[in-house]
Amino acid sequence: MGGSFLLFSYLLSVFASLLSFTVVKADSDLTRPSFTPINRDLYHSSDDLIEQIKSLVHRHPDKLTVETIKAGNKGYTSEITVVTYCQSRKETDDKSKFRILLSFGQHGRELITSELALRILSILSEEQFLPKMDRASLNGTLENVVIKIVPMENLNGRKLVEEGNLCERRNGRGVDLNRNWSVDWGKKEKDYDPYEENPGIAPFSEPETQIMRKLAISFDPHIWVNVHSGMEALFMPYDHKNRTPDGLPSQQMRLLLEELNNVHCHKRCMIGSGGGSVGYLAHGTATDYMYDVVRVPMSFTFEIYGDNTATLKDCFKMFNPVDHTTFKRVLNDWSAAFFTIFKLGPHQIDVHSKAAVSSMDKWVSIDEYFDGYLMGRRNRYGKKMEVLEVGMQEIRTYFRLFLLSSVLLLFMFCSRISKTGRQIVSAIPI
Repeated sequence: MGGSFLLFSYLLSVFASLLSFTVVKADSDLTRPSFTPINRDLYHSSDDLIEQIKSLVHRHPDKLTVETIKAGNKGYTSEITVVTYCQSRKETDDKSKFRILLSFGQHGRELITSELALRILSILSEEQFLPKMDRASLNGTLENVVIKIVPMENLNGRKLVEEGNLCERRNGRGVDLNRNWSVDWGKKEKDYDPYEENPGIAPFSEPETQIMRKLAISFDPHIWVNVHSGMEALFMPYDHKNRTPDGLPSQQMRLLLEELNNVHCHKRCMIGSGGGSVGYLAHGTATDYMYDVVRVPMSFTFEIYGDNTATLKDCFKMFNPVDHTTFKRVLNDWSAAFFTIFKLGPHQIDVHSKAAVSSMDKWVSIDEYFDGYLMGRRNRYGKKMEVLEVGMQEIRTYFRLFLLSSVLLLFMFCSRISKTGRQIVSAIPI
């Protein structure tokens, strides 16, 4: 009897321990943050998405072309795929047409933006169609338009996200590509987050921004759109100021954004300057560079989706739709919005208006000239360009010293003339 009682007590204590462990584990599961994984049924991998796009181009060589641009420095390399839509396929005719440059996937965690790029290209190739749009209307809209699309600007950062770092927005070496441009670069606000907003060691230190700058300057677009996610918004310059530009271009941009908000965003989207609308200023952004330096008349940043119910660490859910219904709605609404831009844009701006910009406004710095030259030669000759790059950096330094010494010599010469003139005047008898 006593042995049975001891056995019963032992079994009871074991059961109590197991029950206690289960309760503690359940409590820990409730308090542990949950992270939404990438929905592989909705989203392509980066490799698959680029392959799908290249296959699409291959099936429609009469309208689409594709090129892969590579660049690198200090052991870090990157590549960007650029797709061009043009009905005539005559590159020499680009400057006579209305030009639009679109960039997607600048931040690695914003997967939905690259899916939108694929959808737009599928509609441009007429493999898919928007509701209530026929082929004749589509072709008529796009006859005099050239569109360059960068479906995934930050490929290296995207791969880090696919490896499990779902909150990564920076490139492969930890630089925020939307803080690496030269307009107001490097300035830090009080709420600056070095992990999120690392601007790099210098403007255009990153191969990705070097490629995009060269593409923008050579293509000289009338409209630029940098596509992001995280909220629903239609932003115009400026990001580094709490205001929009003055004059007619600003009014034209706002009118177009209001049309998009009413028709496609269902009046949910925030409209205004990025710096004045979001609640913080951003320095060294692509859109500010496009407007101030490249002189793109209509420069925008679109935020196409955001889930404000997601926790700060549940990044995939915060920046990307996780269910099929929302995923489909976002792609349909924003594809339609972009085709409204393709339709209304040429009527908002004179195609030849950019040619009227003064030559002074189109000058670029010696740094930009050398960087563009180096990148182009490096893409052509690869590693053989490393020695030339070092030489060009030395030439750049000597050129700066030459300019500085020339200015000093000119100042000394003028000062000497001024003193000589006073001595001559004083020697004349009155």
